[in-house]
Amino acid sequence: MSAQNVVQALKMAIKERKNTLPLIHHSDRGLQYSTSIYQDVLNSNTITSSMTDGYDCYQNALAERMNGILKQEFLIERCNTGKELKKMIKQSV
Repeated sequence: MSAQNVVQALKMAIKERKNTLPLIHHSDRGLQYSTSIYQDVLNSNTITSSMTDGYDCYQNALAERMNGILKQEFLIERCNTGKELKKMIKQSV
């Protein structure tokens, strides 16, 4: 995966975006996600970048697993507000 390919995919996703709510983009520390060209696209679209700290490959797996558990097991009902979502996440964790 080259940086140009992931930038192109990111731009396609941004173009299809349905709202302007704050967005966090989580990734591992892959070279293509760390490049200035990729980070510039995130920043210019007010997307907060989230990466694992350091180079522990298991860290990202834990974050992805936690996201999966939250989405599939705890957040079954749709939240109406960000405050409600934060409360549900806090209760699940």
